[in-house]
Amino acid sequence: MKRNWEALVLKAMGGRDFQLTVRASESVDGHYQRLLLDDGGLLETCGVHPTMWVRLWFDNDGRAHQRAYTIVDPDPANGRFSLEFAIHDGCAARWATTAQVGDTIVATVQGSAFQLPDPAPEHLYLVGDAASLPAVNSLLDAGADIPATVWLEYAHEGEKALTPRARAHHAITWVPRDTDGRHLVERVRSDLPANDAAHYWVACEAATTRGITRHIRRTLGVDKDRLTSLGYWRAP
Repeated sequence: MKRNWEALVLKAMGGRDFQLTVRASESVDGHYQRLLLDDGGLLETCGVHPTMWVRLWFDNDGRAHQRAYTIVDPDPANGRFSLEFAIHDGCAARWATTAQVGDTIVATVQGSAFQLPDPAPEHLYLVGDAASLPAVNSLLDAGADIPATVWLEYAHEGEKALTPRARAHHAITWVPRDTDGRHLVERVRSDLPANDAAHYWVACEAATTRGITRHIRRTLGVDKDRLTSLGYWRAP
């Protein structure tokens, strides 16, 4: 597959390419496909950090198409990790649901660099959804001893098959997606406290992320160095 201009730009910006190989595939409640992949040296070369993600390159009717996915359960010792694909119409889902053991795909690492603050925050406030749940889980793992409050938006019950990696001191609230995400914004606005010793992390639909981020910065007065926000997808 011929790579497009995006690949050239990423290469010029220091992007590194790796060939991933499918080792196992399983359906998660019929709504997601989880693939176990050999990493082609990716984890050894790039290291591992919370919310780490890669860009995968798909053939979309002869055109190169890239999508970003958060790494799930990275295993540097064995050079493997998993990825989870939502099942809907699109070249990424078609590839994931038909992938066989031994199939390969190119991944580019560029732009993924998040680290928890040092010293560690006293509390984590995390807002996400099914798309960002792997990243949420990586934060709960990385800050395993840090109390956390998490709001997760879901569009249908099947999304709850992706289990939050919560411990006793982690509070998880599932919030149904309603009124184009405004329901989540209002819920978080009413529940989220100001905490000078906390870190706030928001990653859901782009407009929803902006609404919650504005509240955290303007209403709660949280400094930008204690807030991480990223629109993970955009509603049509």
